[in-house]
Amino acid sequence: MKNIFNSAGCISLLLAFSSMTQAAHHPDPLLDAIKDPARNSAYAARDDSRNPYKTLSFFKITPSMQVLELAAGGGWYTEILSPYLRDSGSLTVTHYNPESGAYAKRSREGFDKKVASNPLFEGVKIVSMGDPINPQSKDLVLTFRNLHNWLARDTMTATMLEAYNALKPGGYFGVVEHRAPEGSSMEYMTTSGYVTQSLAIEVAESVGFTLIETSEINANAKDTKDHPKGVWTLPPSYRLKDENRSKYQEIGESDRMTLLFMR
Repeated sequence: MKNIFNSAGCISLLLAFSSMTQAAHHPDPLLDAIKDPARNSAYAARDDSRNPYKTLSFFKITPSMQVLELAAGGGWYTEILSPYLRDSGSLTVTHYNPESGAYAKRSREGFDKKVASNPLFEGVKIVSMGDPINPQSKDLVLTFRNLHNWLARDTMTATMLEAYNALKPGGYFGVVEHRAPEGSSMEYMTTSGYVTQSLAIEVAESVGFTLIETSEINANAKDTKDHPKGVWTLPPSYRLKDENRSKYQEIGESDRMTLLFMR
């Protein structure tokens, strides 16, 4: 009888240890996508400044979502989103229309080449900015550091309306943007690359969104926002090249708002 109890006790301990081991190694596909060694090393080096895990978690992303990333740029976030969503979700990104000018053509061709040549981007669908997106087809729309461009081109309201129309009822709109001091003039915002948080919220709400939550995940109190070349003075752009580079390196990337809206 004693041996039976001893055996039962050993089995219980083994089961408990197995459960603990499984919990310790519980898969986290978002963390796996961020830690993927195949990522661009220069992009991965910016993780501490851009906080992709906390940011995407704040935006309530899940692997089965139908996601739209607006104005993907060089694909910093696309590189994380694509493998994360590949198995059970989908990723559509918008990029420049190559017919809209020489810069747009170069940028789009470079992005298309990157997507075609890198397995991390497998399955990504690229559409030109302004092309129609199926209405109410997305669970989550994301944009990173693009509001200032839309504001300068007087397209911020129209682009946010596109995001609203693309989302299913109850879908989310996640925004990260360089944050201007409240009370900043329109001239300052259209030339500096910074946008006030109040204006971002006002425009989003004007097209129908409801603000759910704000976060300081991407805040940077060192950013004085009075740089000679605007936000592009700071890393990673370093618009002044080597002039006062150590100073701007110490400041780091811009102070950013992180906003979550719902349709």
